[in-house]
Amino acid sequence: MPPRSYPTARQKRLGAELRKLRERAGMSGAQAAAFLGGERAQISHIESGRYGVSDERVRRLAEHYSATNRHLVDALARMAEERSKGWWDDYKGKLSPGFLDVAELEFHAKYLRTIQLLTIPGQFQTEAYARGIVQSRVAEISASEVATRVEHRMRRRIIFDRPTPTPVEAFVHEAALRMRYCDAESMREQLSYLREVTEWEFATVRVVPFDRQITSSVHSMLYAGAEIPELDTVQIDTAFDGAFLDAEAQLVSYRHLLDSIEQVSLDVDESRKFIDRITKEM
Repeated sequence: MPPRSYPTARQKRLGAELRKLRERAGMSGAQAAAFLGGERAQISHIESGRYGVSDERVRRLAEHYSATNRHLVDALARMAEERSKGWWDDYKGKLSPGFLDVAELEFHAKYLRTIQLLTIPGQFQTEAYARGIVQSRVAEISASEVATRVEHRMRRRIIFDRPTPTPVEAFVHEAALRMRYCDAESMREQLSYLREVTEWEFATVRVVPFDRQITSSVHSMLYAGAEIPELDTVQIDTAFDGAFLDAEAQLVSYRHLLDSIEQVSLDVDESRKFIDRITKEM
């Protein structure tokens, strides 16, 4: 089977974690390949996510590397077992890989925490609001791509339609509630929907008003909690691109950032009242 041309972020993460185990063992790629009875390129492709790897092979490699974190090895083996395609694969060739990677990240997350400074969190956007966001991009895009992006964003809500919905904690700045990417009626509809979200058992929405002092540098981000903390991922959103971070120091920093934002945000009831007030003013 030829190597994957475009491995997903999750496939790359599995490979990267296997590389970390090998490097901690002080073993070269050639030595690991010899253990598997293959060429050096085989290990290179596995660690870059370009080759799939079975759960059995993950465990064999982990044992060969003398890995002692059994929880991590078990989690990696379960990642390797993932064979079925996700709904996001319907958009291959239609949207850039970054869109698919975010959907895959959310789908597999055990919980999500997000900070949004200028927009309503993507999982909670209405169709009209999402269309306004997409059309506000600097570069013009075709009507068909606008429709595809909006459809993709709406389908991200599938994480709430499962027997056990994914818990989400969202910190939304007042600026995001007031920024208009669509007409006033659509904006009121969006805020009303966000207010509805605050009543969901598995969703927590807390507002950060303008008058609250933010004590650290903040930007919009998504923190996806994994089966074990070592496999958590942070997704940073920018106007033009996105990035995935998973180094231990980075994860610790973003956990602290989320906790600092929690300290200055309104509580859930106050946030509901705040959203109601802005909706009436819109």
